[in-house]
Amino acid sequence: MKTEVRKDLASLMVETGKAHHKAFATTDGADPDWPIWYVEYMQAPLSKLLQAQFTKSQLVYCLMFADFECSACAPDSDWNEFYAD
Repeated sequence: MKTEVRKDLASLMVETGKAHHKAFATTDGADPDWPIWYVEYMQAPLSKLLQAQFTKSQLVYCLMFADFECSACAPDSDWNEFYAD
């Protein structure tokens, strides 16, 4: 993946995480359905960035898989960098 695209993906992940935390400030960011919220927030910019169309369910799957893999394989890594990869 191009370095610039990876950087932009990681930045989008951070932006989305901050927006989510702000939206769920009363619960300190806790949201068991966070992948659904993330997809709603980032579907359009992600499609533009990658020049591809994704369904919401595809993106939810990708986010959940990335979260599982990050937790299992690289729990000390920066999640946004891991997800971008």
